[in-house]
Amino acid sequence: MNDLIIGAAAGCIATVPMTLAMGAMHGELPPEEQYPLPPRTVTMRVAEEAGVKDDLDEGERTGLTFAAHFGMGTAAGAMYGPVSRLIPLPAPLAGAAFGLAVWAGNYLGLLPALGLLRPATEHPPRRTGLMIAAHLVWGAATGIAVGLARDADRTA
Repeated sequence: MNDLIIGAAAGCIATVPMTLAMGAMHGELPPEEQYPLPPRTVTMRVAEEAGVKDDLDEGERTGLTFAAHFGMGTAAGAMYGPVSRLIPLPAPLAGAAFGLAVWAGNYLGLLPALGLLRPATEHPPRRTGLMIAAHLVWGAATGIAVGLARDADRTA
């Protein structure tokens, strides 16, 4: 099976445990740090720039946030599929390393450069830790899912 497709499916699937972990960890933050997590912040900033934010009700905002979050997980997973063959680590560790790279690239580079989110260095340490942990969960789950899909493909 194509590495891009396997990676995309794995990244989408891995966004489920990532999202659950984010929700659980967010609830453990002190009240003053429980403001919206990056997927919501980024999605609403894009919606605002597109001129549609004020037209969205809460359900639509939540749905759009989940669509964007899962879309990002799917896209990053598609990149992981082919790249994973170059990482000489067991699947969960290779995925976790890639997840950490995705976090760094987005939260220290791309999102601040686009003006969508302050750099991670400007967020409270617990929130930054939450997002790093969530990306490690996503990465490990993506790595495992890609490994399982390749195993199944070899035995089919």
